[in-house]
Amino acid sequence: MEEKNHKKAIITGITGQDGSYLAELLIEKGYEVHGIIRRSSSFNRGRIEHLHPDIHQKGPGMILHYGDATDSGNLFSLIYEIQPDEIYNLAAQSHVRISFDIPEYTANVVALGAIRILEAIRNFEKFSGKKIKFYQASSSEMFGATPPPQNEETRFHPRSPYGCAKVFAYDATVNYREAYGIFAVNGILFNHESPRRGENFVTRKITRGVARIKAGLDKKIYLGNLDARRDWGYAPEYVEAMWMMLQAEKPDDYVVGTGESHSIKEFLAAAFVSADLGDWQKYVEIDQRYFRPTEVEDLIADITKIKKELGWSPKTKFEDLVRIMVDADIADLRRTDILK
Repeated sequence: MEEKNHKKAIITGITGQDGSYLAELLIEKGYEVHGIIRRSSSFNRGRIEHLHPDIHQKGPGMILHYGDATDSGNLFSLIYEIQPDEIYNLAAQSHVRISFDIPEYTANVVALGAIRILEAIRNFEKFSGKKIKFYQASSSEMFGATPPPQNEETRFHPRSPYGCAKVFAYDATVNYREAYGIFAVNGILFNHESPRRGENFVTRKITRGVARIKAGLDKKIYLGNLDARRDWGYAPEYVEAMWMMLQAEKPDDYVVGTGESHSIKEFLAAAFVSADLGDWQKYVEIDQRYFRPTEVEDLIADITKIKKELGWSPKTKFEDLVRIMVDADIADLRRTDILK
């Protein structure tokens, strides 16, 4: 029997929150998914382990390759070997506060990493004649100090090395689209969370802290600025928006969010209510180490364009998102306790 011709996709940053959800989505749609992972002495594949049961499996599924966004030769070799239909660039040093501590590394991975992939695509298309669609994971952090709501026409005013690097990658994507005719798009995603969010991000720090307080393991959560406001959505819905952008007739850039803004105090209140713990103020203390040198005060997405042109809109409400994360962290602690 002749083997079906499946679409191929490369995902950089596949071991992260978004990469894992995107891999699941593409595999469900029949793609052969190729993930690029960095070599490390310890495995960091917990989010995707269930997608990779057998390295010898045939047909659509997930295949992992060692690589790095800082190695242009490796990226070109992988693209030439795999010959993908789509590339999703999710690789990043994505923690905003940490980008102040390691700005050069952040720029190398986030800014130059994007242009290395774009240049590899340009050369591949030139010599092979095969077209590749490219998705760049842009960020609401690019808007920074610009007042909300923010849309595709809003001026960028980044407030961190991470935000600055994302602006470079955004502009490079637009430039390669206009200069070389590459099908290259920017998804300007506002904050999106899930139980797979990294534990050093404020939302997961809160929900994990709530679960540990409820279990009697901790008494306090230590946080920074509680007045910052963000547009928080549910990550599995946002990766669908990524995929939809690459299925459009022509490449363009889109803001993705919910259109609602909530403070960290509101997130705390919802998390403690979900766990039946009462007033959050009894359990939270401020630590100056978690403040940024320059803060982004308020982000609210204007998603008029993606709603109208691609038909995408968020489904999960803020309170439901918080509850999903709290319940998952409580369940995770219970599983750990049972194993012990």
